[in-house]
Amino acid sequence: MTIALIDYGAGNLRSASKAFEHAIAASGSSEDVVVTADPDIVARADRIVLPGDGAFADCRNNLDAISGMSEAIVETIDKRARPFLGICVGMQLLATRGIEHGVTPGLDRIPGEVRVVVPTDPSLKVPHMGWNNLAARRDHPLLNGIALGPEGWHAYFLHGFHLVAEHDEDVIAIANYGGEITAIVARDNIVGTQFHPEKSQRLGLALIANFLDWSP
Repeated sequence: MTIALIDYGAGNLRSASKAFEHAIAASGSSEDVVVTADPDIVARADRIVLPGDGAFADCRNNLDAISGMSEAIVETIDKRARPFLGICVGMQLLATRGIEHGVTPGLDRIPGEVRVVVPTDPSLKVPHMGWNNLAARRDHPLLNGIALGPEGWHAYFLHGFHLVAEHDEDVIAIANYGGEITAIVARDNIVGTQFHPEKSQRLGLALIANFLDWSP
C-alpha cells in the first residue's frame, strides 16, 4: 500500500513523512510513504495526505500550479473513495471557500468557509499557537484510543484561521481558545485536522495510526 504526501510547496513534509514512517514502524505494517508532486502517483495511492502551512489563497494557488493535481485529489476522494487526510491549511482547503485577503474557492468537500479566529478574550493572541486538548463532538474511528477532554492529551496548533462548517455533523472535535475552534472535521472518506499531528507527539502518532487503520 502507498501513502502519498502531496508536495505542493506548502507543508512541513519532512516532519509529516517521519511521523507516518514512525507510526507504520510501530504498527508493524508495510505501507510505503511517498512524498510526491506527481498527480498520477496521487491518483493511484491507497491513502492521501494533504499538508499545508501559510495563507489559504497561496496554498490554493500552489496546488493549482501543479497541472492535474486538483483533479487527482477529486478523483481519489470522489471516484476511488480513498482515505484522505488534510492537515492545517490542507484541512482548510477542503472547505467551500476561504476569506483571507478576499474570497478564494476551496475544494468544497466539507461545506463551510475558513474564517479568522476571533477569541472572546482580547488577551488571547492570534495566530493561535500552542498546545490544547480536544473535546469530541461525535464518535469517529480517528479518535479511537485518544484521551480527550480537560485531562486528555494535547495537540499542537499554529493558525490564525479555522474552518467553520455549515453542518455540525462534519465537526468531530473542537478545541477551546476563547471560544470553540474546529479541530477535526470528517465526512465520508475525508478527515482533516486543524492542528499538526506530526508535531503533536502522543496524540498525533495515535491519530496517524488510526488513519492508517481506517477503512471508510
